Amino acid sequence: MKEIMDVTDIAFPHLHLYLEHVPKTVTVFGFPIAFYGMIIGLGVIAGVLMAAREAKVTGQNPDIYWDFSLYAVFFCILGSRIYYVVFSWDMYKDNLWEIFNLRHGGLAIYGTVIAAFLTGAIYCHVKKVQFLQMCDTGIMGLILGQIIGRWGNFMNREAFGQYTDSLFAMRLPIDAVRPWEISADISAHIVEGTNYIQVHPTFLYESLWNLLILCLLLAYRKRKKFQGETTLLYLGGYGLGRCVIEGLRTDQLRIGHTDIAVSQVLAGVLFLFAVIVEIMVRRNLRKKQEST
Repeated sequence: MKEIMDVTDIAFPHLHLYLEHVPKTVTVFGFPIAFYGMIIGLGVIAGVLMAAREAKVTGQNPDIYWDFSLYAVFFCILGSRIYYVVFSWDMYKDNLWEIFNLRHGGLAIYGTVIAAFLTGAIYCHVKKVQFLQMCDTGIMGLILGQIIGRWGNFMNREAFGQYTDSLFAMRLPIDAVRPWEISADISAHIVEGTNYIQVHPTFLYESLWNLLILCLLLAYRKRKKFQGETTLLYLGGYGLGRCVIEGLRTDQLRIGHTDIAVSQVLAGVLFLFAVIVEIMVRRNLRKKQEST
């Protein structure tokens, strides 16, 4: 492995993988387009296709999900941005116009999830569609979009964790990452004579975790006991993984001026919520069966 990396290189030393000249953008007609945006767009399209497919399999009208996506995409981006700005207010309070500059990044997945559920609730109320069934169907597309979207973080050299020398350790040139995301622990492990940091690829952990959840949901969906159960399993499964992975990251959004990571807290709360509701609903269903 190189001791001095080019600013566009990415390496996984213990996997003997060295990627040279990994670009952040591509130029089309003189206009730079970020791979991050293209990957997010691909995730959105794949997610809607997945939801439409699930709708067809379960006897629903796939057109409902295409129609819903027209509203969901806009409000999910808005929700994602609001979530990020609220918990990064110190970055924007002195320059409010920067709030609208999405090209500088600043989206949060939990803002997307919250906006998706709120938009879905309103849409179902207006269109007279069963909300929990739509959640169970749409959640398949949401998590597929997350699986794909995390690779936008890879192209942006962001959403990484603290120093590690584990199997999946990732090396990034110092000049390729945002300085405030290099923690004291990472700095302490920078080897003299090198120009890179070595960190947890938390984007990869989350993408693989979500892939596992999607596989489990696809295997279980025909055996679910009630409408909304697939959604609960997603909230619990993703919450559990995110709670652990978020603890590794150096770019955590924090509550006020505390050291409390808001997404880690929210992930833990959603995990407990999913477990409690699952137990309660199953208990009620068992009581009904015993009484008949």
